[in-house]
Amino acid sequence: MGERYPRLEINLAHLKHNVATIVEKCGSQGVQVMGVIKGANGLPEVAKTFDEGGVAMIASSRLEQIEDAINAGIEKPMVMIRIPMLSEVEDVIRLTDMSLNSELEVIKALNAEARRQGKLHKVILMAEMGDLREGYWDHEELIEVAEYIENKLINIQLAGIGTNVGCYGAILPTVDKLEELVELAEKVEQRLGRELEYIAGGATSSLMRIWDGNIPKRVNLLRVGEGILLSRDMEVFYNYDVSEICRDVFRLKAEVIEVKDKPTYPIGTIAVDAFGHTPVYVDRGIRRRALIAVGKVDYGAPEDLLPMEEGIEVLGASSDHTIIDVEDAARDFKVGDIMTFDVCYATLVYLTSSRNVRIVCV
Repeated sequence: MGERYPRLEINLAHLKHNVATIVEKCGSQGVQVMGVIKGANGLPEVAKTFDEGGVAMIASSRLEQIEDAINAGIEKPMVMIRIPMLSEVEDVIRLTDMSLNSELEVIKALNAEARRQGKLHKVILMAEMGDLREGYWDHEELIEVAEYIENKLINIQLAGIGTNVGCYGAILPTVDKLEELVELAEKVEQRLGRELEYIAGGATSSLMRIWDGNIPKRVNLLRVGEGILLSRDMEVFYNYDVSEICRDVFRLKAEVIEVKDKPTYPIGTIAVDAFGHTPVYVDRGIRRRALIAVGKVDYGAPEDLLPMEEGIEVLGASSDHTIIDVEDAARDFKVGDIMTFDVCYATLVYLTSSRNVRIVCV
């Protein structure tokens, strides 16, 4: 059968370049990088490249991805970056060295399990700074929990405090916002009588502060995934020059299975599509269309597919078909031809999770 499609090609050399570049750029400003592998579904090849590129630790929100990284031979510290469920505490202690937390009940359970397994587990307490995802909104409560961990829990070590910005509430990691985090960390330190190991200032969006050279000096840890894997957000949404980062690490290739001239407006009474939605169509007359053998169940939203050739327009998709307008394409597409697409973060998460998509490292 030869090569099979759809396929996601991963350029590991370019990925390693991105890892090393981000690690060096952050390191020059006193910031360690926690390499977040969940954007590529924790693929062991990706995790190993993060390791080889020099990240300080490997992180994911999914324990199975962390276990895969361990089984791949990675010996870096492992970090759980979603607040642990009580039902997974045993595996959190078994698999990870550190976790992000915002509930004392969970931290107590981690302590009990760490004692049972004979381990010392580090935690970073998450502070809510306005993005309204995880973290203590009441900062005095955070300080009290920090003090409780320090004085009452033998198998839990408070490694630091952190925050999340930009992931839910779309709040920018401004200098003022991160300085608030530092001020809170110093209040914790004053209460504990010691310096914290980490002040974790967010994720990829906080790379803006690295690029601008104005990250507060005491912020010394960032969680970076998209900024290494794709590095689209910094350029597309915030107009930063990220030309030193390779943008071609991931490419989706899909095979054309039909090419025909068809109307652009459905014929008949319009109701709902396969996903229960009622799309809006524009009548552009008869145009040349191609179907490719990949669909929403493989990549999520068709509007997030980014064609690599001029004159190609993604019109929509069902579960297993994507409809492409090729009327103005530079080449005359035929059945069996291959189309290539760049991807965004959400698309990458779907593609690396789909059994239908073949993963090929190049």
